[in-house]
Amino acid sequence: MTAPNELRLLPWSGPEGKPCYLDTDDKAGYMSRLADNIEAVQLGTAAELLEHASDTLDDQGASPEDLERLARELTRALRDVLRVAVSRGHLLALSDPHRS
Repeated sequence: MTAPNELRLLPWSGPEGKPCYLDTDDKAGYMSRLADNIEAVQLGTAAELLEHASDTLDDQGASPEDLERLARELTRALRDVLRVAVSRGHLLALSDPHRS
């Protein structure tokens, strides 16, 4: 059984935006692989959005609506990437043999 401090933060939210956690000892199990795949998609989407953001900001003809849409998309992507970073950072800390 996984210790409470070893729960994996999943890359999606539950009802009311609350975080979801995975309690498993099987790091190659279905839910772990699903979370890994979703994180990879989220990181790829963020990279593509970053390129799009550079293009949009360089475009002198970008409308306020374009900039607002871009800000919303960047906010969503940043939230996803931050969740991935927190989750992976926690997993790295748990696997560190020198942790106290």
